[in-house]
Amino acid sequence: MKKKSKIAIILGTRPEIIKMSPVIHECIKKNVPFFILHTGQHYSPNMDSVFFKDLGLPKPKYNLGLGNLNYNEQVGKFTRGISEILKKEKPNWVLVQGDTTTVLAGALAANKLGIKVAHHEAGLRSYDTAMLEEVNRILTDNLSDVLFAPTKTSVNNLLKEGIDKKKIHLTGNTVVDAVKRYAASYQKNQILKKIGLKKDKYFLVTAHRAENVDNPERLENILKGLDLVKKHFKGVEILYPLHPRTKKRIASLGFKMPSGINIIEPVGYFEMLQLQKNAKLIITDSGGVQEEAATLRVPLVTLRDNTERPETVDGGFNVLVPGVRPDDILAAVKTMLAKKHQWKKNPFGDGKSAGRIVARLS
Repeated sequence: MKKKSKIAIILGTRPEIIKMSPVIHECIKKNVPFFILHTGQHYSPNMDSVFFKDLGLPKPKYNLGLGNLNYNEQVGKFTRGISEILKKEKPNWVLVQGDTTTVLAGALAANKLGIKVAHHEAGLRSYDTAMLEEVNRILTDNLSDVLFAPTKTSVNNLLKEGIDKKKIHLTGNTVVDAVKRYAASYQKNQILKKIGLKKDKYFLVTAHRAENVDNPERLENILKGLDLVKKHFKGVEILYPLHPRTKKRIASLGFKMPSGINIIEPVGYFEMLQLQKNAKLIITDSGGVQEEAATLRVPLVTLRDNTERPETVDGGFNVLVPGVRPDDILAAVKTMLAKKHQWKKNPFGDGKSAGRIVARLS
């Protein structure tokens, strides 16, 4: 009987924990040897440890605890820390997911040690190399031995770049697996009752990406845009779970949150799915939220100049707001609410992605 490969699952952020959770559960189910290495890139409890508990995951075997660093420090220290653990554990595969500093560092460390790299969410492209995430995913794709592409578009992106088609596997995205797996948990969540909101009576807002938050003009425009939306749609609440990064930047720049915006602390995964599912519309700059909204069938306005999830725009349930000018934000919200949305087949897969990934690696 063939000995099963040992997989090092490397993660560091909330989205990675969520999207790796179906893979971890699949490894447990199929008795595939693995261990979890957490860099600590997200380090506050409500952005990190609560997700392991909620998702029924084992605690990471290793946690580097290196979250509060700038990008250059993270790349260097993550890579060194990961390398030392990989030398000790000697896995057959390193599996990374997405486009974070953790992902790039995991791929660099494994490549240096001659360990095979598998990249889930390979082939996503915004074609904007000013974004650190774009650089991270391009480099990781080129370091990878196996590339798990979530959509046909991402497969084509890799082929156009000359990646060997034998390395590429169309799997779908585990975000769909996660939404389906935890449906019972999020559907019975009581957060709407707790904060006094009703289905289709609120807009949900998330915004935390560097290109928005670290740019004072864009951040101020987003706040002004939300103010316009609030004033125009008087009977609709605006709920904004405020990311620590965004909160810190608003305070340091001396900006004021528009009156009437319902600000809450970041919420757990089940709470977030419940809030997304019941929102009239979502305003976001998150990539993962675009995928979750497509799975939950909720219309989107994305505060970005571009998106590495073009399937959401092509499907008609997402619209971009290049430049994030206040009037354009309001116009985009009006446009999406005026449309009659025809929800077709989910472009991100059938909810069986984790099984395909683990089968290939084990």
